[in-house]
Amino acid sequence: MPRDKSLSHIRVNKAIREEFLEKGFEGASVRSIGARAGMTSAGLYRHYRDKEAMFDSVVEPLIDEIKVWNKNHIAKKYALTGDKTDKEVLFGETFIDLIKNIIIPHREEFLILMNCSAGTRYENFIHNYVEENQHEFMRAIDYMEQKGLPVKKIRDDELHILLSAYFTACLEPVIHTYDDRLIEKYLNTVQEFFMPGWLKIMGLQ
Repeated sequence: MPRDKSLSHIRVNKAIREEFLEKGFEGASVRSIGARAGMTSAGLYRHYRDKEAMFDSVVEPLIDEIKVWNKNHIAKKYALTGDKTDKEVLFGETFIDLIKNIIIPHREEFLILMNCSAGTRYENFIHNYVEENQHEFMRAIDYMEQKGLPVKKIRDDELHILLSAYFTACLEPVIHTYDDRLIEKYLNTVQEFFMPGWLKIMGLQ
């Protein structure tokens, strides 16, 4: 990509982020994004085919990183599960680590995903994320039972409520744009509050 085009692409991406953060997807306009970037709508379409593609360019890299983390996290949990599983090791990595390692370094993209995605296919991202983890959690319970761990059964709808509450609590400090020190403090508080409950509900405490 020639230098001038590279620079204009950087300018366009900056304008896209500013527009979505300020107005959300539904309120954003290609004309306004073009004005922010100092170009016409036609010029903007040389970078992205439409407003949806502009939004995708902001949030999809983050979503891809979240998916990779989830996949690796699940693989680690299954690898650690056995007849003599140490629950402290098994629960050593949690959703809070996803926030610290993936979401916080991309907090602007995350805020756009959470607060500005109405009207896109990502507007129910957290609900869908909860459901995906809910199904995986139920499979993990069955697997641990097969491995001889004294786990308890839990209803699907009951688990959905608990996971929704947990994920929401974990994400609140980021959504409220607290600084890193407060985010760390509040995430530790959430972990101390929820972890004994998770262990008890699963029959591991």
